[in-house]
Amino acid sequence: MSNHFGDRLVDAVKSKRTPLIVGLDPVYSRLPSAITSRQDMNDEFDVDSAVDAIFDFSTQVLRIVAPMVPAVKINIAFFEKYLSQGIETYYSLISEANELGLEVIGDVKRGDIGHTAEAYAAAHLENPELTGLEDTLAPDAITINGFAGAESIEPFAEKATKNGKGVFVWVRASNPGAAAIQDCVCEGGQKVYEKIAAITGDIANKPENIGKAGYSNIGMVVGGTSPDETSELRKKYEKVWFLVPGYGSQGASAADCIRFCKKDGSGALINASRSIIYAYEEQKYKDQFGDNWKKCIEQAVIDAKLDIAKAVQDAF
Repeated sequence: MSNHFGDRLVDAVKSKRTPLIVGLDPVYSRLPSAITSRQDMNDEFDVDSAVDAIFDFSTQVLRIVAPMVPAVKINIAFFEKYLSQGIETYYSLISEANELGLEVIGDVKRGDIGHTAEAYAAAHLENPELTGLEDTLAPDAITINGFAGAESIEPFAEKATKNGKGVFVWVRASNPGAAAIQDCVCEGGQKVYEKIAAITGDIANKPENIGKAGYSNIGMVVGGTSPDETSELRKKYEKVWFLVPGYGSQGASAADCIRFCKKDGSGALINASRSIIYAYEEQKYKDQFGDNWKKCIEQAVIDAKLDIAKAVQDAF
């Protein structure tokens, strides 16, 4: 296996024949009743019960999706609310996903400069060498906030390159309100998100960050619901992987998202979270599989893969 994150993504997407990835954003109140009705997991307000239920659900989701997708994105926010037990669960899921052969993106959106950025980078991009934590794994890549400029990206990039990891810099968000700031025009005519992309691109294109497949280990997060103009970023930054949220529940179509892919299907990871992991709430899947929530999730992944594959075929 390559020790370069960009190379591993090329191999993983080619192997699974899809740029689709699945996001884990587990909320106790939306878990299947087959889990929350169990006596040891039926109390949303008991930390042991809630964390056990979320871990059980998440591990089963990982096992369902692992044969079909190249990577998963685990959102740390949904675990941090449970404090130390939630963080322990987050890292346990990273190990579970790693054992299943998945690339793991930690959606942590850390951002700072100097020693603080270095500490964040060490915490999230370096497997700990501390006694008692020998079996704990950091994710293969993380999301970061680069709004403080190059100084808020470089510490993460350096740590990622040293450890065979990756970084996705938040460039253009998928929410409607993002335009109020990120689409503002700066002196010289560039929009804010374009400036962040340019700074990220300069770091991504450093020779030490480029793998054998021609991709950098430093990527960009650009929402599938962002304006059409963001498609130009694909042309400008050929060596960058794009992490594209917004497909499914946030309203972005497959066509909206695959504009960040290249003709061979590489170059972008299209994330679907709630539309996949809560597929058993949708009537069309209930009609097919009844209370079999695992089959609902499996079919939702299959449907999403087919939808994206058709969009790629139509576009190229």
